[in-house]
Amino acid sequence: MVTRRAIFGATALAGLGVLIGLPRRKPALAATFEVTHTDQEWRAMLSPAAYDVLRHQGTEAPFSSPLDLETRKGVYNCAGCALPLYSSATKFDSHTGWPSFWQPLTNAVATSTDTSFGMDRDEVHCKRCGGHLGHVFTDGPKPTGLRYCMDGVALTFKPA
Repeated sequence: MVTRRAIFGATALAGLGVLIGLPRRKPALAATFEVTHTDQEWRAMLSPAAYDVLRHQGTEAPFSSPLDLETRKGVYNCAGCALPLYSSATKFDSHTGWPSFWQPLTNAVATSTDTSFGMDRDEVHCKRCGGHLGHVFTDGPKPTGLRYCMDGVALTFKPA
C-alpha cells in the first residue's frame, strides 16, 4: 500500500535530484496549445524557478512556496499564461509542502503519464499553454479523493 509518507519521501527525493542537477525531460506533449512562445520568450517571461518547473518539469523544494500557506479566498492561475486553474474552495493542507487541491476548474488542466525517477505518476499541465504544474495522486480528500499537488512557482494567486 502506498502511503502519503512514501509519496512525500519519493517526491522529496525527486526534488533533491532536480536540485542537484539530474537531467530533466523536455516537454513531451504532442498537443498544440492556444498560448505558445519560443524557449527564449518563455525564459524572458518567467522567473528562473517558474521557467524550470513550467517548461522543463522541474520541482520546487517542499515548503518553499508561500502559496502553500495561502488561506484567502481567490483563484490560482497558471504563472505561464494566467489561465484560472484552481479555486481556493478546493484547496486543502496536504502536509506535503506544496499547494494541494482536490479539483481543478473545468477545462483548466490536462494530464499525461510521467515515468521519471522510476515512478508512474499522472503529470498535470495547463490546458492553455502546456506548462507543467505538478502531479495528481489518489490520496486526497472527499469528494474526489484526488490530490492535485502543484508547484507554487507554477501558479499565481488572485484574491477574491
